Amino acid sequence: MTDITIRRARAADKPDWLRMRLLLWTLGTPESFSADIDEFLPDQTQACIVAVRADGRICGFVETGTRKYADGCETSPVGYIEGWYVDEDLRGQGIGGLLIRAAEDWAREQGCQEMASDTWLENDASIQAHLALGYHEEERLVHFAKKL
Repeated sequence: MTDITIRRARAADKPDWLRMRLLLWTLGTPESFSADIDEFLPDQTQACIVAVRADGRICGFVETGTRKYADGCETSPVGYIEGWYVDEDLRGQGIGGLLIRAAEDWAREQGCQEMASDTWLENDASIQAHLALGYHEEERLVHFAKKL
């Protein structure tokens, strides 16, 4: 594996964090994500953990928090993976697993006994990554909407 450091995000990480958020959630805007990051950093009820390359550039992140409940979980609160991204050139090297283990450690520090996550039905790479890290599928859901 490439020389990678895992740590909590800092304000100086914002440009790379914003870049990766825009790649992960393509419907977001730089303005809205920038405001989200500004609110996220001082909030102790959630955490952003980053993977840092040897040259200091951020190459991955996991945003985690807690929820009162999550499908398939029996305890409350539950740690929750809200967002997870690793730059394409470093995927498949275990960096995503390091980020998730750090998020799980953070959730344990918050008193959580379980961790949950979600992804889109068609996101096979994310599904396989979750399964490889010991997560199991709880259910599949299709959302419906109709304009009135």
